[in-house]
Amino acid sequence: MLFAANCTTCHGMDGRGKAQTAPGLNNPMLFGHDFFPDVTKQISNLNDEKKTLTDEKNAAGTTDARKTEIDARVTEIDTTIAGLNAKRTADVKAAVDKGYDPNGVNYDRLQELKWSGSLDGFILTTLIHGRPVSGSYWPNPMPAWSQTAGGPLRTDQLQNIVNYIKNWDKGDNWTLDDLYAVNQFPILPKDPAPYIQQINILKNSGGNADAVNPVGTDVKAIADQISKLTGDPAKGDQLYHAQVAAALTGTTLPCTGCHQQTANAVGPMTNGTFTRVMNDRLKQPQFAGWTPEMYLIDSIVNPSDYIVPGFSDLMVKDLGTKLNAQDLADIIAYLKTMNQ
Repeated sequence: MLFAANCTTCHGMDGRGKAQTAPGLNNPMLFGHDFFPDVTKQISNLNDEKKTLTDEKNAAGTTDARKTEIDARVTEIDTTIAGLNAKRTADVKAAVDKGYDPNGVNYDRLQELKWSGSLDGFILTTLIHGRPVSGSYWPNPMPAWSQTAGGPLRTDQLQNIVNYIKNWDKGDNWTLDDLYAVNQFPILPKDPAPYIQQINILKNSGGNADAVNPVGTDVKAIADQISKLTGDPAKGDQLYHAQVAAALTGTTLPCTGCHQQTANAVGPMTNGTFTRVMNDRLKQPQFAGWTPEMYLIDSIVNPSDYIVPGFSDLMVKDLGTKLNAQDLADIIAYLKTMNQ
C-alpha cells in the first residue's frame, strides 16, 4: 500500500520502472544477479593473467624478446575480452536497449556504485534522503521521503517499503524474461562526482539524512535541526578559516575573505562576534524573541536580512545551499567562542 501510494508514479505499479523517468526496482540488476557467470569468471581470469604479464614485463631483467611475447599475449587477451563482452551484450540486446549493461560489474547496481554496505541499507538511505542530484540525469530529482528530512513517511514505514522491494528478489531464479520485463534500468549520473560525494557523506555520517541535504534558508527550521546536533568549535574554526572543505561541496568557505580576527573594512571582525550578538544584535526589533543561534543562522544563510551599520551588503548569498546541518552547527559553535 505504501509503495502504491508513494512510489508508483515514477517506478511503476509493478516496480519495473518507467522509460526515461525512473529505474525499475523489480529488477535483477538491483539484486546483483549475473546472467553470464561463466563469462564473468573467464574475463576475471584473463584480467588476472594480464596483470601478471604486465608485472613481469615491468620487472627488471625481462628481456626484449620476452616483452614482445608479453605484448602479443596481452593484445590477444584484450581481443578475447572484447569479444566476450560483445557477445553477452548482443545476447541481451533487448535489455541493453533500455539501459542494461551486462559487462564488468555493471550488472550489479551496488557494485556499480561502489556501495559497500547492505542492500537493505542502500534502499533505506535512498528513501530517507532522496537523490537531490538525480535531477541532472532524470526528469525530476527523487525527493527525501523521511519525516526527518522533511518528507511524509516515518522510518518504520520506509522500512516496510524496503522489505516490499526486497521481496522481489528471486535469488538464482531470475530469468531473461524477468530482465526483458524491466522498463528502465538505472543509469550513472552524467556527472558522477556530486552523487559519489553524496554517498560518501552519507557513509561517513552513519546514515544521517541531514548530512546530505543543504540547510536552506528557513531559520527556525534550521535552528530546530541543529539543536539536535553537537557543534564542534574546533571543526567550525577549520571550516571558517578554510582549512577544511564543506562536506556538501568539497570546497572551502569564503568567511575570512571578509571577516578577520581584528577589525577590517569589508565585514565585521570575528573577535567579539558572540558578544555583539548578545549585547547589540538581539536588541534590534526585528530579532525580538530570537535566540543567539537563530541570529547567527540568519546572518549566514540570509545575510541581507540585517546589514551591520557601517558595512555594505557584500556577503555571499548562497551558503544555505553549501552547508549541511553539521557544518553549520560546527561554525556556530566556533562563533560562540568569539566573545572577547
